[in-house]
Order: sequence, then C-alpha cells, then structure tokens
Amino acid sequence: MNQNRCSYATRPRRHPTSHRTALRAHAGVGTGVSWDRFPGSVPGAKVTPQKERERVRVTMAEVASAAGVSSATVSYVLSGKRAVAPATRAAVESAIAELGFTVNATARSLRTGRSSLAALIVPDIANPFYAQLASSLQEQLRASGLHVVVCNTGADREEERALLAEAVQQRFAGVVITPFRLHPEDLDTLAEAGIPAVVSADVSFGAVDLVKPDARSATLQALQRVTANQRRRIAVIAGPRDATGGDPRLAMLRRLAPQFGISLPRELVVRGEHTRDSGAVGFTELMSRRERPDAVFCANDMIAVGAMDAAHDLGVDIPGEVALVGHDDAAFASLVRPRLTTIRYPAHDVGVAAAQLLKERLDGRTAPRTVRVRALFVARGSA
Repeated sequence: MNQNRCSYATRPRRHPTSHRTALRAHAGVGTGVSWDRFPGSVPGAKVTPQKERERVRVTMAEVASAAGVSSATVSYVLSGKRAVAPATRAAVESAIAELGFTVNATARSLRTGRSSLAALIVPDIANPFYAQLASSLQEQLRASGLHVVVCNTGADREEERALLAEAVQQRFAGVVITPFRLHPEDLDTLAEAGIPAVVSADVSFGAVDLVKPDARSATLQALQRVTANQRRRIAVIAGPRDATGGDPRLAMLRRLAPQFGISLPRELVVRGEHTRDSGAVGFTELMSRRERPDAVFCANDMIAVGAMDAAHDLGVDIPGEVALVGHDDAAFASLVRPRLTTIRYPAHDVGVAAAQLLKERLDGRTAPRTVRVRALFVARGSA
C-alpha cells in the first residue's frame, strides 16, 4: 500500500545464531549439495553463514518433527483455530524459536485467498491514542499469524474511502477502522469483497462489529468534580459538525449537565478538528466571550493540550481561572503541567476487543456484535 498512507506494525524475525550448525546441515552445506538449487545463487561464489541462513526456509513438517507432534498440531498453534494443550503448545513454540520458523505468507495467501495483513485505519497517527491502539491490536493478532498495517487518513473522507478500496484490492484479511467522516454505506465495499470490518466509534455504524465506549459514569464524575468547585459556565471545544455520527461526547455532556443544574449554552460551544492547533484556536475564541467560561471540556486530549498552550499565552491560570478536562488519557496527559484531568478511554482494551471481534469473524461468525469498553474518570491537576 502507499507508504505515505500506511506503515507496518511488525517486528522482523531472524534465525538465532546459536543454531548456525543445524541450519548449515539442513541446507546441505558441507554435504555436497550445490547452492545452484537455491534462487539467486552464483556458482562458485563464497557463501557466508548469513547468506546460508537467509536461503534456508524451515518447513512446518520440520517444526512438527522437532516438537514431536503432527503438522496439523503446528498449524493449530499458529492459527489459534483449535485448542492445544499448554505443554504441546510450549513444545511447538520452542521448536519454532529453535529453528527460526516463519510463516510463508505468499503460500498461505494462495491457499486461503487472503493475505496475512490486517489494516488499521485511523484519522491521526500523530495522536498517541492510535499508536497505543495499533500496538495492542498487533499484539493480539500476531498469535493468529496476522500483522497490522497502520493507515492514516488525516480525517479526510476521500482518503478513508481510498484506503478501503485499497484494502479490497490487496485482499486484506480484515480491517479495523476508526472512521472520522466515513458513512456507514462506505463499508459496503468490504462486505461485498468478503473482508470483515470492525469499527471503533462512539456511535453505531450499521450491521458491522463495533467497539464503543461506555462513558456515562466517567462523564458524570467529571461534571461532578467541576461543579463541586462552584463552576457553572461550562464550555466545550467539540469536533467538526460533519464528523461521523456528529459529536456524541458533546451530546452526552448536554444530556447529563441538567442533573447538576447547569446547561451548555450555544455560545460556549466551539468546533474544530481533533488537533492541538484547533484546541488553541477554540480556547482563544472562548476567552474572547463577554462572559468567559470557568470550565472547558475538550473532545480529546490533543485539543486539551492546545487549550493549555493558548491559556499560557493569554495568561489564563489553569485550574485557578478555568478548569480543563480532556478525553482519552493519551500517554502525554500525565506529562503536561498541570497534569491533565481527563476521561480515560483505554486504547489497549479497545485493541484487544477489536482483535477478538476480527478473529471471530475470520473463524466464521456472521452476526454483528458490539463490545463496550468502559471509560474511567482520571482526576489530576487541571480540574
């Protein structure tokens, strides 16, 4: 796929040097076997140990022999499609490590009709939340022989659609996507190609597998903390109007605020992209109001950090004059000063849930399923 769109979240594997002798014997080195049988060999050329290892491909049958099991059992361990006794799995994994076995992705693709790659499509790879999500997803899918390609859309709908089309063209095993401006019908292209999709979003997205937050309790706690300090003018720096599903985080704040005897006046809601720059612009706009807010909720932590930048430039004390609450609990939230009070949406748990849903689809489940990931309120210094 286009390198400026996507990157691999994989780690290279290599044969351990401690098994050089075994690998030389397997390759026929010193046994009269000519290197002419290996692709790219040059008759009479000096062969280094490194080149010997690169030209050796350990087979599944050899792993099975070393582990004392059948080739089918090795396949079950690699695919995760059947339960394998812990001792047997340990023996197979040890043999794989000893021999340096890697899955022949090309052969498997020809056999199954799909690749060993899954796409993770996100709106902003610069946001640490998505880096954490990618790491978690890769960790979970690796055991099933799948690797993750991370694709950045820049929150652009045409780029989102282009990447879906490319996933079909490349016959990806599956797609996990956090849509930003995509429409539910845009996923039809994956369904028609038989490629399972998992959506990570705050709103429902049609008849597909969905990972969504359960943030009601955390939002109530955030409002309670802010209003307990007698803050009554609550503002929101929200996302753009044309974002997928509107702005469910803003909608939840509006639903819950009356429980504390407050509302969210229209003039105290500003909109922008989910970026640091938008946070700075939005906070500056709010501070220009005749009646300034005394608390600001942000659609994500990137926006909140931008708001902190603007507060510093404007000489606004946080939390003395204005309390600030983010959303997501990205890695940097505890590093800024004051440390950011936020609603944690655990990226690791989102990745685990998305991977499980994708694996279930690949194993044959057909009915769509929704998994809710609980969000948590994290009280720190900014509110």
